[in-house]
Amino acid sequence: MPVPLADQLQLYRNMALIRRFEEGVAEAYAEGFIGGFTHLYIGQEAVATGAISAINHDDYVIGTYRDHAHALVREISPRALMAELYGRVTGVCKGKGGSMHFCDPERYFMGGYAIVGGNLPLAVGLALSIQMRNEDRVVMAFLGDGASNQGVFHESLNMAKLWELPVIFVVENNFYGIATDVRISSAFNEIHRKAQGYGMPGHVVNGMDVIAVREECEEVVKYVRHGSGPVLIEARCYRYQGHSMTDPGRYRSQAEADLWRKRDPIPRLAKQLVQQGLDASRLDAIQREVNEAVQDAMRFAESSPEPPDEALYEDVYVESYGA
Repeated sequence: MPVPLADQLQLYRNMALIRRFEEGVAEAYAEGFIGGFTHLYIGQEAVATGAISAINHDDYVIGTYRDHAHALVREISPRALMAELYGRVTGVCKGKGGSMHFCDPERYFMGGYAIVGGNLPLAVGLALSIQMRNEDRVVMAFLGDGASNQGVFHESLNMAKLWELPVIFVVENNFYGIATDVRISSAFNEIHRKAQGYGMPGHVVNGMDVIAVREECEEVVKYVRHGSGPVLIEARCYRYQGHSMTDPGRYRSQAEADLWRKRDPIPRLAKQLVQQGLDASRLDAIQREVNEAVQDAMRFAESSPEPPDEALYEDVYVESYGA
């Protein structure tokens, strides 16, 4: 079925919000409000937006260290996310997690994880719990191309297929693991075909086209939800910035970057919407709306208090005892 116009507008809004949020993060990082490792999602907006829009609100999502977009699509407040980046008590994790560790179980977003591939066995565990409880849910686990060479990737796919678990592995293939081109780091770089080694379907989709991602994921989610076992999707996309805020990205040619920017998912969808008869002023209004939402989030974060010293001893698994 074609994606309804109302859904397309929501897809556009989510991508615009992600883009503006990440631009705001870059501004705040440059001004010293955000420290540590911060990984932007600019250019990849269509993947998180299209994929997560294909699942239900109570399906699980689990991400990597590049997790801002997934949290936003899961409708976690920009205020709570920006405050987390600023290390403030009003953050989604009380300012203790930071950029790579957003988490909100109430919205079934089970966290970002800094260890490459470290989220994958957790996704398998979530899927196993769904199966054991006979629940009508799926797990959508995101990973980068670099994670497909980790041992835990293969272990997770093996167990997911062995037990026919309801998990969808979404590989965001932006062609670089930090600064290393996938073509020189992986002996086999058609990542979707790696699924064949475990007897599960593997699909490839244009990760710069949000409608294509949405439609592909709708079919895959239907397949997995009906008990047919796990699936892997390779979404081919591109990050415009370097690996992190401290990476100038000089290992990529300008010609390559220019080519991918011509495929930008946001103006692509805008053009399609206008061709369907939508007044461009509605898209302008959405841009103004998300800009204000991000500016509000930055003001909120800056005015929020930092955690007190005693917060170090809260939210721990067990009591700590001195000698």
